[in-house]
Amino acid sequence: MGVAERGRIGTDESGKGDYFGPLVVAAVYVRDGADEEFLRGLEVRDSKRISDRRVAVLAAEVAKKLPHSRVAIGPARYNELYESLGNLNRILAWAHARAIENLAAAFPAATRAVTDKFGDDAYVARALMKRGRELELVQKVRAEEDVAVAAASVIARAEFLRRLESLSKKAGTPLPKGASASVEEAARRLVKKRGEDSLKEFAKVHFKTTSRLCLEDD
Repeated sequence: MGVAERGRIGTDESGKGDYFGPLVVAAVYVRDGADEEFLRGLEVRDSKRISDRRVAVLAAEVAKKLPHSRVAIGPARYNELYESLGNLNRILAWAHARAIENLAAAFPAATRAVTDKFGDDAYVARALMKRGRELELVQKVRAEEDVAVAAASVIARAEFLRRLESLSKKAGTPLPKGASASVEEAARRLVKKRGEDSLKEFAKVHFKTTSRLCLEDD
């Protein structure tokens, strides 16, 4: 990997496809070749290709060694943002921009930020503030192939899983990952236990899962 690719911030998100739980964006600053070698030695890769248990272990190792930032949007706040913005990509852009800004402000030596491509490229660029706009912003498909983005993916997923577990305890019933039939069944249990309004505290209510629940109730 060339020198020009070092000194960069990688960002990635977790939870955007999960009905229950928050949306989490993480950023990791890879300062130099030593940081890259550290991540490669850990075999850090896209968190979707790693077990939940291993993700937790890797995230702890990465967080101890590398500068990082987490931006977590809990379900209640997420639903408010979606209602006002009406677009998931705008929420993602805001969260990625804040994660980038947090690291860029603390580490002025960073010269570029790399993130996965989603929606219009201008979303993230517009959401960045003064310091972030000084960076070269690179958005590309399969950005997790970059070890900085993969590291961010791991930290974001670990934080998502931690918060989902905490929400499950609060709900008094397990809240599964994803948006499957088991998730719908869990949503029904939650509504029966705590009422329909409680979904906004635990789930992203714009998902089709919610409309299916309402249709079946009718």
